[in-house]
Amino acid sequence: MKKLILSLALCCAATNFFAQEADLGKLRNDGIAALEAKDYQTAYNNFSSYLNQTNNQDSVIAFNCGICADKIKKAEDAVKYFDIAIQKKYNLTNAYIGKAGALKDLKKNDEYVATLKEAVEAIPGDKKLVSMYATYYVNQGVLAQRAKKNDAAEAALKQALTIQPENLNALNSLSSLYYTQGAALVQTDLDKAKAEFAEAKKYLEKLIPLLSDANATQKKIKANANTMLNYINSLK
Repeated sequence: MKKLILSLALCCAATNFFAQEADLGKLRNDGIAALEAKDYQTAYNNFSSYLNQTNNQDSVIAFNCGICADKIKKAEDAVKYFDIAIQKKYNLTNAYIGKAGALKDLKKNDEYVATLKEAVEAIPGDKKLVSMYATYYVNQGVLAQRAKKNDAAEAALKQALTIQPENLNALNSLSSLYYTQGAALVQTDLDKAKAEFAEAKKYLEKLIPLLSDANATQKKIKANANTMLNYINSLK
C-alpha cells in the first residue's frame, strides 16, 4: 500500500512538473510570436510572467522583454530587464544602449552617464557606445556654450575628445569656441587673442583632414574651418 501511495505521489509530481514546463514553454513561445507580430504589450506580459517564474534565468527573453518594456513606455522595467541581459553578457552592446535609453527617458542623467561609462569599459572600442558617450559631452558643451559658460563648455568638449579623439562635432565646437573668444579680444588685447587663436588652430588642423567634400554638411564645415584657419595664419 505504501509503495502504491509513493508511486502515485511520484506520478503526480512528474505530471505537475511536465505541466509546469509546458506552461512555461507556452509563455515563452507566445511571447516570441507576439513580439514578431509587434504586439509588444502581449509579448511583455508573456515574457515578464515567464521570467518571473524562472528566476530571470533566460538572458534572451530578458533582453526581448526589455525591448517590449521600452516600446510600451515602461522605462523602469526596461532598465530592469536590460540589466539582466547585461549581467548575463547577452547582446551587450544593444543591452547597454537599451538601458541607457530607458534611463534617459526617466531623466536619470547621472545613471545614464554612468551606464555609458561602464559600457565603453566593458566593451572597449565599440563604436556605437563610444559615440553615444562622447555625444553626451558634446551636447553638454554646446548647451554650456549657448549659456555663455565657456569654461564648462571647454571642459565638456575636451572630455568628449578624450573619449573619441576624432569626434567631428567636438573638434568643430571647440575650435569655434576658441576662435570666437580670440576674435572678441583682437581689438583690446592682441596677445590674448593670439593665445586663443593658437588653441583654435590646434583643433582646426585636426578637424579639417577628417572632413569629406562628398558630404554636403561636412563640406560647409570644412569651408568655414579653412576660413578661420586662414585668418589665424594671416595674423602677424
